[in-house]
Amino acid sequence: MKAEEVISDFFQNEKRNKVVRYRHLNRFVKKGQILFTGSSLMEQFPINEILQNHGMNTVIYNRGIGGYTIPKMLESMEEQIFELEPSKIFINIGTNDISRPEETTEQLISDYRKVLTQIKDRLPQAKVYMMAYYPVNVQVAARQPWPDADKAAKLRLERLDESNKAVSELAQEFGYSYIDVNNGLTDDNGQTKEAYSIDGIHMWSDAYEVVFENMKEYITEKNL
Repeated sequence: MKAEEVISDFFQNEKRNKVVRYRHLNRFVKKGQILFTGSSLMEQFPINEILQNHGMNTVIYNRGIGGYTIPKMLESMEEQIFELEPSKIFINIGTNDISRPEETTEQLISDYRKVLTQIKDRLPQAKVYMMAYYPVNVQVAARQPWPDADKAAKLRLERLDESNKAVSELAQEFGYSYIDVNNGLTDDNGQTKEAYSIDGIHMWSDAYEVVFENMKEYITEKNL
């Protein structure tokens, strides 16, 4: 087996194991709380550390899975969403989708609509906040050891505005909230500030503190 295949199998197995771990963890959750869900940019959100730093006792569960696309999330909606029966859902999914050259905005929205349709059917009372896709830093990505990291970052950057606009319109279609929490993350070129960027795509905890400040009002917003 080639090294690339070994690495791919390892990461696929990791994703499968996370779903199983969440299935076990969900037996112990308190229903009706706040949920963060999506792909790696949500999984790596250090929300509980940030809550402690702010002296907040809000219960937030994180069910992000690194490397997930929207079709993959559709395979694990129970583990990532429904088993927790959340009252609020903050969702950030699709950044891996728009990094693929063959992905279209139409396909992105078609897939995302399936996720939201299930949520609307299964959790009609839940408040849903669809988060804007984060910016990237192409220069930082170009310094990474894996091939074409800068190309993926550049493609995502080129599609960012169009994709966010489409997601915003989709949120309106479902009566959900679209929130742009990117204020303060970008440099003069509209890219993630270098000090906030780990690899051009993912972000250090300092960046998530900025995001949290931008979204805190939605986290503390009372359900009607």
